Amino acid sequence: MDKTPILYSLTPADPAAHLFHVSLTVDQPDEAGQKLWLPAWIPGSYLVRDFSRQIITIEAQGNGEGVTITKTGNHTWQCDPCQGPLRVEYTVYAWDLSVRSAHFDETHAFFNGTSVFLAVSGQEDRPCQLQLLAPPHTKDWKVYTSLREARTDGAARHGFGLYEAENYDALIDHPVEMGVPQVARFEAHGAEHELVFTGVAPNLDMDRIAADVKKICEAQIEFFEPDTKRAPFLDSSDRYVFMTMVTGDGYGGLEHRSSTALMAARKDLPTLGQEKAPSSYETFLGLVSHEYFHTWNVKRIKPAVFAPYDLMRENHTRLLWVFEGFTSYYDDLMLLRAQVISLDDYLRLLSKVIGGVHRTSGRLKQSVAESSFDTWTRFYKQDENSPNALVSYYSKGSLVALGLDITIRERSGDKYSLDDVMRYMWNRYGRDFYQGAPRGINEDSMADIVREATGVDTSDFIQRYAYGREDLPLAQLLDTQGVELTWASAGSTVSLDARLKVTPGQVELATVFEGGAAHRGGLSAGDVLVAVDGLRVSDALGLEHILRAYKAGDTVQVHVFRRDELRQFTVPLSPPPNSECRLAVKKTSAPELVDTTEEVLAL
Repeated sequence: MDKTPILYSLTPADPAAHLFHVSLTVDQPDEAGQKLWLPAWIPGSYLVRDFSRQIITIEAQGNGEGVTITKTGNHTWQCDPCQGPLRVEYTVYAWDLSVRSAHFDETHAFFNGTSVFLAVSGQEDRPCQLQLLAPPHTKDWKVYTSLREARTDGAARHGFGLYEAENYDALIDHPVEMGVPQVARFEAHGAEHELVFTGVAPNLDMDRIAADVKKICEAQIEFFEPDTKRAPFLDSSDRYVFMTMVTGDGYGGLEHRSSTALMAARKDLPTLGQEKAPSSYETFLGLVSHEYFHTWNVKRIKPAVFAPYDLMRENHTRLLWVFEGFTSYYDDLMLLRAQVISLDDYLRLLSKVIGGVHRTSGRLKQSVAESSFDTWTRFYKQDENSPNALVSYYSKGSLVALGLDITIRERSGDKYSLDDVMRYMWNRYGRDFYQGAPRGINEDSMADIVREATGVDTSDFIQRYAYGREDLPLAQLLDTQGVELTWASAGSTVSLDARLKVTPGQVELATVFEGGAAHRGGLSAGDVLVAVDGLRVSDALGLEHILRAYKAGDTVQVHVFRRDELRQFTVPLSPPPNSECRLAVKKTSAPELVDTTEEVLAL
């Protein structure tokens, strides 16, 4: 087979208009006319996003002459037959400050390949080369990516120039950051890692961040490869890159095979001179841990329907509770194992997850398997009623993982755990994923996989709690590990049982929880609170002060604006809900029980 590469080039051309100029050259176009397509979605973010809508202009030439190019669908184009080489030039609008797409202004440029690189239909397996050209408005920008520099005439490390990928799938799985970010480097078991922070973030304590992230990376590498301690991304790159955009309130991440794109809030990051990092620093570290764990779990261990992806349409699976839920279980657990948080910190984080799941009645209406399947139309398109209708395959999925972990330990006499299941999946499905014919996990095979890895039959547990809608018996499960679960009221006042959206001078009901006081009184999401028993409501604290004068069972007159209409409702007040979960190591005279707890949770 001819291995002539598809050649791409990209120039950040106009920072004020946020435009990339992109071209691709096909040496041997289809004689019947070359078809082109752009992904409709990006792996890891399960929503059709129509990236093609940001292609502003497009034209083609064949052998130096103009070629007609026609859009044939939302994400597809057809070129008329021509003599090669075929060259297609187009501009892409890049103004989405997220981890999913592309963003470009005078301070930096970032893109995912799914947003900017057209695929050549029928030639997706050909090698690809990418020429990155410097923007005209600056001379000091550098390039940060896990793409390999081309073997011949390639770019210098972090330089503009020629990069390469073995095929189109690899090309779009290495995002690129350009600019003058703050950068730190470290090695984890001999593998190079880069931390790249873009955005205004004065005096970041890069040494502290690098030291903590190094511990997390090493703990995860040791977890999957206890003997070789070999990082998984070395099959596709010589380094791993954490690309973080720092904003005032950002949060999010998207995994790739040798890198991750992150959004972080400025307040979550430690700065020089701080004796102690901010308490929210664990939020950032948890995000780092989550996305790095995906390097194994979902980038290489995959559902069968993702092997390979069909990027033109939704890829439905009922297994995201395994790939996102298990990852959400291990992200904080790896912080504990890496010793960047304490056992008390870990139990506090776990209790928040349990409480969050418990507060949403949607958990009783949708299983995590159903939530996984419906992610394209429901989980990624949430509205004001979603907590009453949906369950998160992230958060409840992590609790299913916790319960499965304890169940395996109990039924095997502490001989096996979920760790053994993860390593089994890695050895069977993940380690050689990019080296041979890719294979993934079949939809109904998790119980079989657990049995093969541990000898333990958990089919009843999986059917009941992953495919069923029951609450997990977490109190009983945790009790076997020496951890006590109790419930308490989240506040001392009565409650409206609603989630609030507070803006200056205004309190809006963002979600009305099913069966709660606001629901029983007739209030609805979107109502703007005006007054309670004649007292003005202007902020959340003011509402709390008003409600302190009442007890459960009292009724109040609530005035709201619904749209532009003033409405009045009689609302029976609820007692403070027992929605705050508290976890603690049980006090006992037997010290081995505490030792067992720490072993289960930390080793």
